[in-house]
Amino acid sequence: FRSHGRIGRVDRACLSPAQAQLVVRTAARTPEVMVKILSGGATSARAVRRHLEYVGRKGEVELYTDDGDALKGRDAAGQLPDNWNLDLEEAGARRQIGKGTKAKPVRLAHKIVFSMPPGTSPDKVLSAVQNLCREEFALKHRYVMALHTDDAHPHVHVVLMARSEQGKRLNISKSHLKEWRVKFAAHLRELGVSANATPRKFRDQT
Repeated sequence: FRSHGRIGRVDRACLSPAQAQLVVRTAARTPEVMVKILSGGATSARAVRRHLEYVGRKGEVELYTDDGDALKGRDAAGQLPDNWNLDLEEAGARRQIGKGTKAKPVRLAHKIVFSMPPGTSPDKVLSAVQNLCREEFALKHRYVMALHTDDAHPHVHVVLMARSEQGKRLNISKSHLKEWRVKFAAHLRELGVSANATPRKFRDQT
């Protein structure tokens, strides 16, 4: 009898090192990051100002700007809409709406939340979000953020101008959220925080 070696299946899925590490983290139940877009509002300068007041807890929480400044106090939230020229942006949006009767109000800013499970270092969550926003939006979109620790899940609110400095509007899609989750988790791991960004379908979630 003779034994001849056989060529194995050629249709096997080959995982990249990054994919293999993702599988290991998922199997180990590594804490999952969360990125969420808050709906409603932000279609007027007044609405953006109200949300900034909420994010800054009416002056009690520091607001961190894209310029690297930390603003605090009751007047901090009121300064940003003026610096961002939101009144002019709103006036331009109204002219666009007037051209069509079925046009929806134009969003002036996006409201994004980055969150981690209880027990995660709040300062590292803030640092990871700052690094991500600097990488994604620096010199393009104006933004401001605030760290909230008033519940078990440390989270960061980011208020991001929808129109860039170059005049290009950002419409956030599911692919943006997927990409930001992956990058948020990567920045956390660089800071020594165990974090994962597994797609929901792989976690048996609808």
